[in-house]
Amino acid sequence: MLNRLSSKLSWGVALLAVAAAVAMPARAQEQPTPAQEQPVPAPEQGVSADDGGAAKRGRITPFNGAAMPDEGTAAGKPGAKPADPADKKKAGDGTVPSQGVNVFDRMGAELPALPAEKPFAGKVDDAYGAFQRGYYLTAMDLALPRAQLGDPAAQTLVAEILQQGLGVVRNAKQAAFWYGQAAENGDPAAMFKYALILMEGRYVKRDRKKSEELMKKAADLGNASAQFNYGQTLVADSPGPKGLKAAMPYYEKSAAQGIADAQYALSQIYLNVDGIDEGKRARAREWLLRAAHAGYDTAQLDIAIWMIEGIAGDRNLEDGFGWMKRAAEGGNVVAQNRLSHLYVNAIGTRPNPVEAAKWYVLSRRAGLKDDALEDFYLGLNEQQQKAALSAANKFRST
Repeated sequence: MLNRLSSKLSWGVALLAVAAAVAMPARAQEQPTPAQEQPVPAPEQGVSADDGGAAKRGRITPFNGAAMPDEGTAAGKPGAKPADPADKKKAGDGTVPSQGVNVFDRMGAELPALPAEKPFAGKVDDAYGAFQRGYYLTAMDLALPRAQLGDPAAQTLVAEILQQGLGVVRNAKQAAFWYGQAAENGDPAAMFKYALILMEGRYVKRDRKKSEELMKKAADLGNASAQFNYGQTLVADSPGPKGLKAAMPYYEKSAAQGIADAQYALSQIYLNVDGIDEGKRARAREWLLRAAHAGYDTAQLDIAIWMIEGIAGDRNLEDGFGWMKRAAEGGNVVAQNRLSHLYVNAIGTRPNPVEAAKWYVLSRRAGLKDDALEDFYLGLNEQQQKAALSAANKFRST
């Protein structure tokens, strides 16, 4: 089976998708402009940046089971108290939170009081609080006077509201001005955003040197997206192992803060670059899995290949098939092609000619040719081909 897999699929691990993505800096997540003010998550002193990679990503969340509490009381058991009719009316109606029945209830002991909440000793930022609740005009009214007095956090907030047009007319040029002011005043999130603006050169004069300086400064101050993007800059300036090793510390810091692109980059560097510490090399699959769980479809495709071929760890055909299917369902064309092969060859799953043909049709429509799958498709009977075409027509990627 393993020889058949290698010969039919000819999958290898390419070095590196990281370098290919060098010119694609991570962009800040754009929040849709609501028709009315409504709650949205607030940025941490600015807006966190997402990668500029795959547009269609689905998050994979392992099922976290929890033991269900006993229903009702211990009625019917020896020594149990009869149920109070009033309590029975309240149960499940949403007015009282369910807490289940624990050992203290059964013993008849009074539950200990909850510890008192510690008072918040920090400074409350009313502007960010309003922004977090979705009251953008209130946030602007509170932030703008502070921004005009030189408060970098307020300047970043004003810039973000203007950039996204949250409750106000979108004005990217004014947003660039305020990002620049906040960057000069030391806000790392603004440094990152303004570095991107300087590199792009749309609303300010393009300045690559200053952009790189600000990106490095933001990275050194701990901004995760800046850390990844500065690593990309190092790879672009010095292609090959030297640049990858120089970028690795920044990728590591960014990956630890949850940037999926950095996690994927680490997995490739740890596995493919010579001279990497063996302890780090052993973690290559771990970082790839993290990126896959974050919804990065290229990581999902790669972890499927790694598991099926036994790269950087043991073979696991069933899990490899599952990851391949996840990436294919998310719209990754290469994964759709590979998934068809898995169905044809019954690797990690049962053979299913209709499903195999469906995924081949989808990848073929996207422009990915495959002579072996074309021969397989033409060998199906008319009923199977019609079923596969119907399934492909109904498919919608998540």
